[in-house]
Amino acid sequence: MTILITGATGNVGRHVARRLADAGEPVRALTRDPRAEFPAGVSAVRGDLARPDSLTEAFRGVERLFLFPVPETAREVVAAAERAGVQRVVVLSSGAVTGGFDTHFHLPVEQAVEASGMAWTHVRPGEFALNKLWMWGPSIRAEGVVRDPNPDAVAWYPTHEQDIADVAVAVLLADGHDGRAYDVNGPDLLTHREQVELIAEAVGREIRIAEVTPHEAREFYRAQGGFAAANADFLLGFEDYSGAESDPSALADFDKSAVPPMPTSAPVTGRARGFAEWARDHAADFVRAI
Repeated sequence: MTILITGATGNVGRHVARRLADAGEPVRALTRDPRAEFPAGVSAVRGDLARPDSLTEAFRGVERLFLFPVPETAREVVAAAERAGVQRVVVLSSGAVTGGFDTHFHLPVEQAVEASGMAWTHVRPGEFALNKLWMWGPSIRAEGVVRDPNPDAVAWYPTHEQDIADVAVAVLLADGHDGRAYDVNGPDLLTHREQVELIAEAVGREIRIAEVTPHEAREFYRAQGGFAAANADFLLGFEDYSGAESDPSALADFDKSAVPPMPTSAPVTGRARGFAEWARDHAADFVRAI
């Protein structure tokens, strides 16, 4: 039973590939990069989800597929997988589909898989805890500072990427998950200030919060570049999930007490990692450049 992992160098896919290999499963990793390295037991195959015609060799002999979302070619990729004899697909999706906010990115991939004749399961993570490493990591490393306009108002359930991977591995290997969508969130509803405090505890140094205006924060994160620049408008409330303009001041009125508990990985895997554990796992990343 060969399992193909797409997005195998990504934040979730790399954990999925390693866990399956550690379990002794035959694992194949799709990659566009001939220099990509994978754990022992994982074989690499060249291919690109954006070019479905490049996937013939990747799908050969594959029974189960972990599908990274590329909506532009999803139907062609799914059709190629089905023709090749793939029987089960696990989609890396988003909790925004559950909330009705995502209608153009992850949802079309889900729909393409559901329209096929293959068994399917969707894994829908919420906010990645990793977002805080990409947003806050550079200024924590350089200055011991996080700049935030709403440190005590905005709160959510940051999710450990390893919980997401564990759910994906469970549904790839075990029966009984067909036709289901699993939302995966962290177990802790935390403000940004509480998250910074847990990172400081894990790192073993003081991290100061500098309260700034939304516009000041946006300019800072745009200048930082990378993930922060690409996502500042959305994460700071200047645009909604669809990219439409929104009012960042609305985040200041966020009512933490009105937020209900969210589903975690625990019903599938038996555990859900808290943000404190995630911060300890990534403590070194907040000290040295990654």
